[in-house]
Amino acid sequence: MGLEVHAQVASNKKLFSNAPVTALQNANTAVSFVDCAMPGMLPVLNFTCVDLAIKTGLAVNGNINKASRFDRKHYFYPDLPQGYQITQLYQPIVKGGYVEIEAEDGGTKKIRIHQIHLEQDAGKLVHNKAKAESYIDYNRSGVALMEIVSEPDLNTIDEVIEYIKNLRAILREIGSSDADMEKGNFRCDVNVSINELESTQWGTRCEIKNLNSFKSIAKAIEYEANRQADILFEGGQVRQQTRLYDQDKNETRTLRDKDDADDYRYFPDPDLTPVFLTDEYIEKIRSSMPKLPQQLMSEYINNYGIAKKEAAVIVYDQQIRHFFEAVLQITKDAKLSCGWLITELLGRLNKMEIAFENCPLSAVELAGLIQKIQDGTISGKIAKDVLDIMLSTEGQGKNAEQIIAQKGLVQNSNTGEIEAIAKQIIAENADKVAEYKSGKDRLFGFFVGQCLKASGGKANPAILNDILKKLLAN
Repeated sequence: MGLEVHAQVASNKKLFSNAPVTALQNANTAVSFVDCAMPGMLPVLNFTCVDLAIKTGLAVNGNINKASRFDRKHYFYPDLPQGYQITQLYQPIVKGGYVEIEAEDGGTKKIRIHQIHLEQDAGKLVHNKAKAESYIDYNRSGVALMEIVSEPDLNTIDEVIEYIKNLRAILREIGSSDADMEKGNFRCDVNVSINELESTQWGTRCEIKNLNSFKSIAKAIEYEANRQADILFEGGQVRQQTRLYDQDKNETRTLRDKDDADDYRYFPDPDLTPVFLTDEYIEKIRSSMPKLPQQLMSEYINNYGIAKKEAAVIVYDQQIRHFFEAVLQITKDAKLSCGWLITELLGRLNKMEIAFENCPLSAVELAGLIQKIQDGTISGKIAKDVLDIMLSTEGQGKNAEQIIAQKGLVQNSNTGEIEAIAKQIIAENADKVAEYKSGKDRLFGFFVGQCLKASGGKANPAILNDILKKLLAN
């Protein structure tokens, strides 16, 4: 498989006009004469988009072409008012590069980038099935896209998803695109081909257009690979096609047969001059680059001792990373903060089907809860109950300290009281004590659990463990 990712460039102006880029405007209100191809209108390149494409190329280890140009790609569609799309085929802004993903053996695999080019987006068709009518909204027409084309280095669905996640994290980190899949600002065309294991030749490819969620990408690939396999097993031949994925029916279907460069009658756009870049210009952009996700991953693992899996969750979502760093700044404990963010908070949000961006808790509030564990005010078990309340309607507007006080959840660190509870549990379970002393060490957890239950979950676990060890050793 190879991917063509269309990422909307993070510019507030369109690629060749001064019309604003916005998703909130009413239809056909963010449009210039250039965008709707009025006669005599000439495109003027927005160089902010060039800068962000250069940033992207540097971030994926690509070669920045010091001379690039724009071409016209001809095809007719109602939402393409010019009758052609301005893109870059012959001399794109970036050639080569790679994105690293985790390989099946735990190592890394480089997914090669063929090229990155700038192009303009088309308009949007809005269909009214009840009236059997379609409308055209040109607000999106002319919005700048980066098309990031990979080589066919992806062999499994897991690799495709990993590649997309890593690429999206890079774009967000450097600020070249918000890569929001829900808004359609990060769309994928997946080229799928299959061949026999011993064959060195690629099979005939089919392209699945405009996939904008991990679920639809995975489902579309699975269906298309099986469809092609069925054709070959039956002795048929796969036709090169462009296909669409129907999410409701979970199937791909033909959009058109065979699309090659010749079909589009490419030629250099006569209204746009080539883009020439100097080494100094490129180096200036390179010097402004932030740390990339892979660098941050290494720091989290090596400096903070966070496991690779947890580090990936934090690093590959910028919102989560900023949240984590804000928590860490207060708690000063990376492992504890990581556990409470990923296992406890994110786990609960997933069950509640709440997107992280809509999390009702702030970083300061989660850090405040963790601090109550650190200073011994509450145990980890009680903290989980407090977190549940903080995420509920009852806990809205209340921090951990207020809930702890209101519910009387302060941890009991009174040695005498804890010892009395422990002695009572031991006395009530003489048979278990005998088993423990005969070598069944796992029963220690039983005694801890019974003591915590008897204390209403308030006994300080560290103190309780010490007391139980001494009592059970006698």
